[in-house]
Amino acid sequence: MSLREMDLNQNPACATNTLSNYLPKDHPDENKWADCVHCGMCLESCPTYEITGQEQHSPRGRVHLIKSVAEGKIELNEFFSDPVFACLDCRACTTACPADVDVGGLIEEARGQVRQAMPLTGWQGTVSKLFLKGIFPKQTRLNKLGSLLKFYQKSGMQTAVRKTGLIKIMPDHLVEMESIMPEVKPPVKEKYKNEKVIKAKGETKQEVAFLTGCIMDVMFSDINQATINVLTRNGNDVSIPQNQGCCGALHVHAGDRDTGRELAKKNIEAFKDADKVIVNAAGCGCMLKEYPELFPDDPEWHDKAEEFSKKVEDISKHLHDTGYEKPKAELKKRITYHDACHLAHGQGIRQEPRDILLDIPGVDMVHMPNSDRCCGSAGIYNITNPEMAGAVLENKMQSVPEDVEMISMGNPGCMLQMAIGVQKYGRNQKVVHTVQLLDWAYQKEDGKGDL
Repeated sequence: MSLREMDLNQNPACATNTLSNYLPKDHPDENKWADCVHCGMCLESCPTYEITGQEQHSPRGRVHLIKSVAEGKIELNEFFSDPVFACLDCRACTTACPADVDVGGLIEEARGQVRQAMPLTGWQGTVSKLFLKGIFPKQTRLNKLGSLLKFYQKSGMQTAVRKTGLIKIMPDHLVEMESIMPEVKPPVKEKYKNEKVIKAKGETKQEVAFLTGCIMDVMFSDINQATINVLTRNGNDVSIPQNQGCCGALHVHAGDRDTGRELAKKNIEAFKDADKVIVNAAGCGCMLKEYPELFPDDPEWHDKAEEFSKKVEDISKHLHDTGYEKPKAELKKRITYHDACHLAHGQGIRQEPRDILLDIPGVDMVHMPNSDRCCGSAGIYNITNPEMAGAVLENKMQSVPEDVEMISMGNPGCMLQMAIGVQKYGRNQKVVHTVQLLDWAYQKEDGKGDL
């Protein structure tokens, strides 16, 4: 008896299409491919199609494969799995599509099917289980990992590993990531654990809750601190729910929708009393807004997820829409802006961060061609698909102006990937988060720092 047949015996109500080779649980939604007419408008937008020129690595090719499994024409096998997991899930195709076909949503649902039918085994299964189930969902373990990384950086071990060449025992793409690893600092969630509310500086205009994230608070806690500084500077009382957790984006991207649902429920409950949830990581914000997608067959949690998703707002859009103090100090920097995929394509946020940068005196904004083209980070794609990620990054770096001092963006994964690009291609540019620049301008205005 096949895996699908066993599932149908247990839950025959899920068998909506007897021809389908999908398993009943988390099957792709046919409404998402129904409007695709294979016109090809998506082809030029797709980084993997640009590199391979292969139809199965194009958006319409992947949609055709997903539809073909539903029609019983192909199986859930490696032939299907490879194109589905080679997708960057950058959502550029949906932006380009005249019918707004949700290719990203289909890809994530298809990955859930693959991982049910073809679970990872061997070392890949061990590593996936360790990080996706054992570390990312557990904040205490993440903090311990952060402490280990901090010890590695501060104890002299990092210097020794690099000088002796021991670092070269790792694959090249991991060596590149180690070389640009930011300095680990204490998590803000831990710093403010005893403060119910971080009060606004001056008059309180509104109250917001802040998603600190998992990797964000371990590797980029300075950006989290800058976010808090900017929010409180602009009249926001900020709360940091201590029972919040990882957003689940990495799990859903990897096909582990069950863990994604668990994490979604945890965050929905953690922020149930909040009027607004502020996020400074594009991938996390997009995932939070798409929580309803995880509960198609659970009306109770689907409704809760819908209510929650309406509260979620990126920091740049929140500041832009509610008003913010324009800094008076000059930074005098030539800056270009990279559109993170899950901010531009996933959330439709493009002009807001640019307006913030343009409001900083002294900033000389330089246009980046193809600014919304993926950099190749795509969550942990640069770890799981290093060759393709490297090729996508090479194309991206050709668009980055050489005469700028800083590259600004709104997503931590992009920041790491672009930092690799800067180093790899001999650039002398600093990769920064948009909210950091605003915070630095405020600090300079207050005489607390100079950039």
